[in-house]
Amino acid sequence: MIDSSAILEINTKNILHNYKVLSRIANNSISGATIKANAYGLGDLKVFNILYNIGCKHFFVATIEEALNLRKKYKKSNVYILNGVDESQIKLTQQKNLIPIINSLDQLKILNRKFKNSKHKIKIGIHIDSGINRLGIKTNNLKNINIDNLDIYLLLSHLASSDEKNNKYNNFQNKNFFNTFKHFKSAKYKSLVNSMGVILGEKFHYDIIRPGISLYGGHYNTRLKKIIKPVIKLKARVLQIKKLEKNEYIGYNQTYKTLKSTIIAILGIGYADGISRKLSNKGKVFYKKKKFNIIGRVSMDSTTIDITKYKTIIKKGIYMELINHEYDIEKMAKECGTISNEILTSISNRVKRNYI
Repeated sequence: MIDSSAILEINTKNILHNYKVLSRIANNSISGATIKANAYGLGDLKVFNILYNIGCKHFFVATIEEALNLRKKYKKSNVYILNGVDESQIKLTQQKNLIPIINSLDQLKILNRKFKNSKHKIKIGIHIDSGINRLGIKTNNLKNINIDNLDIYLLLSHLASSDEKNNKYNNFQNKNFFNTFKHFKSAKYKSLVNSMGVILGEKFHYDIIRPGISLYGGHYNTRLKKIIKPVIKLKARVLQIKKLEKNEYIGYNQTYKTLKSTIIAILGIGYADGISRKLSNKGKVFYKKKKFNIIGRVSMDSTTIDITKYKTIIKKGIYMELINHEYDIEKMAKECGTISNEILTSISNRVKRNYI
């Protein structure tokens, strides 16, 4: 058996825990799951199976490719394609029992005409742009809209600042979304909130919630922090140990110079695996609750750390942790000046996934 240079350890019990606690907060709504981008890098087929088996029946992906990948193995459940599809792909979505989200008024009109004389209405979702100004139909474009030939299975929108509980823009968007309901009285389900939106209160929940990052351990340091459990540990193997003398440089562009005799370890993980170069000379690595500093630039395939203080416990071949349940994805995100979504989705496919 080949020892992997890097391993992503995924705690499936904690995914289940996070899904359940979010469901309890929105206990008058149905809990779906956002598993786009390969379930934020954790494996969409695996996460689908875990959640489907405890009753989740609504899954959200971004692209038709992601949806078709799910359908290769799983034929049941509602799978929504958030980015929508081209008109040429509509027939395929029907064949595979997928639900495309319609993001433009023009496409809505085309579909309504296309299915005018059809015996069966096409099942779709409609995305309302309530103020984030990304994908979706603007709320001022809905007068005299005709959807007689369409089965509106889901009406949804998306909040721009759901992680900011006191941001008045959340109420502005919620009102905009609510005011569109009169145009879509036949819609079976309505959905507004993602992970952080769940804590905004029941008036935001509607029929279906769509948690994503919080299923996988993200909480943006909101009050979800107290109830969401970390899901991953990211580990890398020690490839080599070296002794350097005083005044030697480490890595590209001589950004780190030893001030004394130093013992270094080179880990088999780099920016091609998802370790941001922003962690160069400031990131941390852990082993048995001991902390080690990243020194020098993070390279494509390796990262160097100073092990001088604990040189006797670090051996070639052991695995050290770059993310764990104490130094979680939120703490790494803060050091990198980003969000936990980017940390997770940046972990590349060459990092082996282990499920526990």
